Amino acid sequence: MKRRQFLSSSATALAAAAALSHGAARAFAQEQTPKQRLSMPPLLDTRSTGRLSLQAQSGSQTFLGGVATPTVGFNQDYLGPTVILKNGDLAADVKNGLKAPVSAHWHGLLVPGEHDGGPHLPIAPGESWQPEMHIAQDPATIWYHSHIHERTAEQVYFGLAGVIHITDGEDDARGLPSAYGVDDLTLVLQDRRFDNAGRMVYDPSMMDVMHGFAGNRLLVNGQTGATAVVPQGIVRLRLLNGSNARVYTLFLDDTRPMHLVATDGGFLPEPIALNTLTLAPGERAEVLVDMSDGKAPVLLSDPAQPYGVLPFAVDATLPARITRLPDKLDGVLEDLAGSEVEKRDISLDMGMGGMMRGGGFAINGRPYDMGRIDFAVAQGTVERWRIRSTMIAHPFHVHGVRFRVLSENGAPPRPENTGWKDIVLVPGEAEIIARFDQPAGQETPYMFHCHILEHEDAGMMGQFTVT
Repeated sequence: MKRRQFLSSSATALAAAAALSHGAARAFAQEQTPKQRLSMPPLLDTRSTGRLSLQAQSGSQTFLGGVATPTVGFNQDYLGPTVILKNGDLAADVKNGLKAPVSAHWHGLLVPGEHDGGPHLPIAPGESWQPEMHIAQDPATIWYHSHIHERTAEQVYFGLAGVIHITDGEDDARGLPSAYGVDDLTLVLQDRRFDNAGRMVYDPSMMDVMHGFAGNRLLVNGQTGATAVVPQGIVRLRLLNGSNARVYTLFLDDTRPMHLVATDGGFLPEPIALNTLTLAPGERAEVLVDMSDGKAPVLLSDPAQPYGVLPFAVDATLPARITRLPDKLDGVLEDLAGSEVEKRDISLDMGMGGMMRGGGFAINGRPYDMGRIDFAVAQGTVERWRIRSTMIAHPFHVHGVRFRVLSENGAPPRPENTGWKDIVLVPGEAEIIARFDQPAGQETPYMFHCHILEHEDAGMMGQFTVT
């Protein structure tokens, strides 16, 4: 496969990840020391200034204690800061300090197409993009990442991504943990592939493109082998699946529940107790975990063959600000069913030709074409979409809206899909419904696509206008 000018690595890619046993996951937790404490991304709080400044830059990172890997990030060597936003006007300034075009897609931000940061809004090397945006949406955990056509997978893989907290300052009144990095943890989950020298590599084979690129090590906030130190009380985990393709089914090793309080687009009306939580690439979820018994669980993934994601350690000297779970939240889930004016069928198509980049990946039989508008939506109207996946389960993402999941394979949605969403994992068929309030013209349309990044780069993407 021809390499682009974005980053170079001559290391040979390894085979896909081998899962750890449950016992190995426990050993993984026991081996941690206080020196390996998980750190949070740095904070970039825009609430007092109404200004956001980001720069895509090159760097290097030593992940496994071996050879350093060339990386990229926003304002740092790898990944980006956690951006805090509030509703109101926001002046952004995104600079490109790299040698290839990048973009800044605000994934989950409800803004017009001209501010969305998709593939029609590239930032050339040495140039800046300065959208003047107005934020008006419910509190949520969203994220930002580069979205350059045919380069999204590689650019996100090497670090062009970060988390955004949209806040209204009312979490204390909701009874939710809100002390960043203490009882309110931002956790970016990414699997990455390393060679024997400890270098992170990205060199997809035909099968990697077909199934999505999988790693052999798990990073949390760009770190390996770290422990999350938390107070002896209620802890909030803001989880982002920042992987290119891997789906995580998360659970706690001692079977204590996770209480889901928010999905992609905002809060639920009340917490939902879950034993497992499935997160596809790009999805976010906020859960509360009760650590008041002083015992430290391990966050694991994939119950059939569990492997360690993140161990916790309880520090009783930290202030336990929240000691009981809230009974109610203030999320409002509008029932849009019955108000739709249009119904659409979306087929996420993948054939054997998909084993070659640029062939076999399509939506409704047509691979992505930047010059083609696939359909037009009337602004302010509600539409119902039926999405079907072929061959494998595809995570389906729509720009510029949040939607409700009506059904999955003819059944009610899973608990983690009952809130506001902008991505839904489609193992067979799903129905969604949304109101399209934000405008997007032909020059800067919205995207809809599979969020397995190799699939979207290879053509499983379409675009629409809202006028």
